[in-house]
Amino acid sequence: MTLSVLIADPWDGYALLDSGGGRKLEQYGDVRLVRPEPQAMWQPADPALWQSADTRFEGTDDEDGPGRWSDPVGDFTVPIGPARMVCRLGNNHHPGLFPEQKPHWDNAIAALKGLEGAEVLNLFGYTGAASLLLAAAGAKVTHIDASKKAIAWARENQEASGLQDAQVRWICEDASKFVAREVRRGRTYQGILLDPPKFGRGPKNEVWNLFDDLPPLMADVAAITAPDARFVILTAYAIRASALAIGRLMEETMAGRGGHVETGELALRERSGRLLPTSMFAIWRPGDAPETRS
Repeated sequence: MTLSVLIADPWDGYALLDSGGGRKLEQYGDVRLVRPEPQAMWQPADPALWQSADTRFEGTDDEDGPGRWSDPVGDFTVPIGPARMVCRLGNNHHPGLFPEQKPHWDNAIAALKGLEGAEVLNLFGYTGAASLLLAAAGAKVTHIDASKKAIAWARENQEASGLQDAQVRWICEDASKFVAREVRRGRTYQGILLDPPKFGRGPKNEVWNLFDDLPPLMADVAAITAPDARFVILTAYAIRASALAIGRLMEETMAGRGGHVETGELALRERSGRLLPTSMFAIWRPGDAPETRS
């Protein structure tokens, strides 16, 4: 198992402008947002820049809401490659796009090159950025999310992106139940992405707890990983876990498949060059681990 940091650099549609004091200042398309970020324990690099924010999230001590935005802002669009992601502000601080995931999207697309019509499963797919980007690159994507609202939002993003012909199956379903059925069917995938929440509920009020439910789900994921699979990518935002913990789970889960596991943190690169950690990840890939240089 190797440890690393995957860094999301700014692109035309997104930039982390500054961070500090438990907050971050971000540019999403034409809109500047201030959102809570407990891991930004340092001081802002450019305090004056924060006055340019269009709106600020004012919430409770729980970073996932509920709360309110200081000023009304209508829907805005963030371009990323061939996709156009519609972002909107509600009663939590998530606008509908997780920019720190961009290294995963880029790496997944690169890994599937030369594998025509690869079958990809995107679990807990939310508003569909990964699904649309992979489908635009030629993959056949099955997108699973337990929220009807998220599925409708993902379809809206498909329309906004002009990717109506992209091969995506949008399915509102509990991820664990769906994968268990795929195991029984003998279905396999060349690429699997998982971005589970800490806690959640399925469409039939199924309860999801990451610490209890992720290990059995990963066992089923291993069972539907195709012999010619290129990756299994897991992202976790649970702050009581560590990258070593989810990396060890991935190693144990995929032990019979060979390959290697990389684990670590996703981070956003700020305009000043500082790195803001956002989440943990573990990736299984076939083959031997690449050599590292000291």
